[in-house]
Amino acid sequence: MTFETIIYEVENQVAWLRLNRPNKLNAFTSQMNHEIKDAIKQASNDESVRCVVITGEGRAFCSGQDLSEVKEGTKLGDVLRNHYVPMVKQIRKCEKPIIAAVNGVAAGAGFSLALACDFRLMSEKASFINAFIHVGLIPDSGNLYFLTKLVGEAKAAEISILGEKINADEAMRLGLANKVFPEQDWLNEVKLFSDRLANSPTKTIGLIKKYIQLSSSLSFDEFLEKEAEGQTIAGLTKDHHEGIEAFLQKRKPIFTGK
Repeated sequence: MTFETIIYEVENQVAWLRLNRPNKLNAFTSQMNHEIKDAIKQASNDESVRCVVITGEGRAFCSGQDLSEVKEGTKLGDVLRNHYVPMVKQIRKCEKPIIAAVNGVAAGAGFSLALACDFRLMSEKASFINAFIHVGLIPDSGNLYFLTKLVGEAKAAEISILGEKINADEAMRLGLANKVFPEQDWLNEVKLFSDRLANSPTKTIGLIKKYIQLSSSLSFDEFLEKEAEGQTIAGLTKDHHEGIEAFLQKRKPIFTGK
């Protein structure tokens, strides 16, 4: 598949998806929305891919919507339904771990993109900003759904209504970032982290993602039944049997994602 607004490469079982509009701080266009969706779907269907990394070319992760593409009178709800919602749903649907490698500013819908991922690894120079309030809009693309789960209602309101920049250290303190790395070490650390995930039990990670998402919509009893179903599936994987053998043989397991 050929892309124009992103770069897609697979290396060491990791699919790297690089937003590639550096002269526009990787601002979203409708084409980029759909190319990200298609790239995530491609990675999902590729058995050789066991982890996905989303990052930005140049000095930004993603500055949000390219406002030059939004004409006066545009129904923004339709923009969301037609372009952003399919992208975010594809990200959440992916059973493989997805890392947002935040190299610079992630603003507006760029922040939403990072929030939709499973992990957020930040350069010390990176930052988040819920910039929607500055143009009189509400956070979208699932932003408040993910943000509230991560930081709670009061902090989500503060971040969204004040629209202040959150630096990497503050993001780490709030639980918005999983790791913060020095700028000179950032790319190597992201590769080490993604390699670790790519060599983990891939099917089990997919099940963990699934049941985390289900946990907020099921009763406790319903969840326990789903948990039992999931554990049955996990117990039949080759990686489970490899993990048991490695434990008994006192060696490091070699997982294949099967």
